[in-house]
Amino acid sequence: MSDREQRHGSAGNGQRGRRRPAQVKSGSNRSGANRSGANRSGGNKTGGAKGRNAQPGARDVALDVLIAVAVDDAYANLLLPHRLREANLSREDAGLATELTYGTLRSSGYYDAIVELVAKRPIAEVDALARTALQLGAHQLLATRVASHAAVNETVNAVRRRGGVGPSGFVNANLRRISEADAGTWQARVAESIPDELARLAVLESHPLWIARALREALSLEHREDELTAALAANNASPQIQLAALPGKTAREAVLAAHPSLLTDDPASPVAMKLAGGDPSDLEEVREGVVRVQDAGSQLVALALTRAEPLKAGERVLDLCAGPGGKSALLAAEVLAAGGDFSANEVVPARAKLVRQALAVLGDEQSLPVTELDGREYGKGREQFDRILVDAPCTGLGALRRRPEARWRKQPSDVAELSALQEELLAAAVNAVVPGGLVAYVTCSPHPAETVGIVRRAYRHGGLEVVDAPAICRQLAPELELSGIAVGDGHALQLWPHRHGTDAMFLALLRKTDKKEPE
Repeated sequence: MSDREQRHGSAGNGQRGRRRPAQVKSGSNRSGANRSGANRSGGNKTGGAKGRNAQPGARDVALDVLIAVAVDDAYANLLLPHRLREANLSREDAGLATELTYGTLRSSGYYDAIVELVAKRPIAEVDALARTALQLGAHQLLATRVASHAAVNETVNAVRRRGGVGPSGFVNANLRRISEADAGTWQARVAESIPDELARLAVLESHPLWIARALREALSLEHREDELTAALAANNASPQIQLAALPGKTAREAVLAAHPSLLTDDPASPVAMKLAGGDPSDLEEVREGVVRVQDAGSQLVALALTRAEPLKAGERVLDLCAGPGGKSALLAAEVLAAGGDFSANEVVPARAKLVRQALAVLGDEQSLPVTELDGREYGKGREQFDRILVDAPCTGLGALRRRPEARWRKQPSDVAELSALQEELLAAAVNAVVPGGLVAYVTCSPHPAETVGIVRRAYRHGGLEVVDAPAICRQLAPELELSGIAVGDGHALQLWPHRHGTDAMFLALLRKTDKKEPE
């Protein structure tokens, strides 16, 4: 098995080999925050430009963020806005820096394969600064309209400004080799170098092999294995910003009418809208909190719980794993409008704070209480809720298009650890709901071990019937093509970015019966 196949495959941890260059210092925190008094150049303890007084450019910012992601496990979505503010780039250059950062991250595994071919060495033997710069340069050469000479020269100059005089020669030579062929030629060369079909597809679409295998298995549950390429490619596309109009606080139609040039309706949810471009906080409704940035799939699975059947006055509804609060706000708005009682629970204090902030527009904490318990504790008390949402902690494989670096940080072992927790949380919710009550089990992951595997085990314990989630969601989103996955005596729903324009959300709706009758 080649080094490239091992990086994407059977060893299985999905981590690309990394070597810290001499210029790079370790010890950064995960947020990538600069604790060492970095100057405006974006220099930080990950080896920022030494003595660079010139205004940083788009490539300097992109390289700085990419190095922090690769070496310090920083998160691009947190660090990039900070670096853009520091650099004070023009709108055009800020846009370029953003595209270079996220475009490089999304295809970094593929670019690594190209670097291996031109450098004639395993990617693990290329130090982090050179490797990251080569990814950045390859992205400009093969996936943008940047002129070849500018892509090569400006990337090499950015390496030099970081103090990487040694790596700059290596970067220069290999970027020039990459520039000698076009994107189609490189794709063919990479494909020819990998004999295994699935491993080849994983590299071409820049995914660890174990994730590609999991997505293929998930698609097979609906007999859609032939859509794997489209599913992987969708994770490499920039998602459109989707918004939710809070029921009872504003109407989607009114918001659309107020911003006809910026917003269009989104068929994936009855309260969803698409933002054509720009900053969502420019909208007054967003600033007021009555319109929220939220994936339309997240909206749909939350509303399926409240609209599976009409809410009644006095119903008690719980969001068991509520952070950061987007689904809680939707649920609470619907429950309050029906005269019910809503509460949320989030075990992580910082996320519980976000839940309280999300609910503040709907009421105070006395009317919308937020607890900070381990969700499993709810299973030890009495049956007290009519409906419970279990938005379980998961690998997040359904949102890789939003966090492209996450695919390289996840491990197969994460699935086993999380699935044990997911099973316990679902069991707690079933215990806490009254007979006849509904439990919505939701994940932002299509991995079968986190989805149907959890629900099927819960069903086998008895005392549950599976409500037809696809049928309910078809009523809420009639324009979507929604098929189902057979689970127990009903069907669960799996959304996909390539088919529905949403994150890959999974939903199973379960009704508690009076008696447990194990199969």
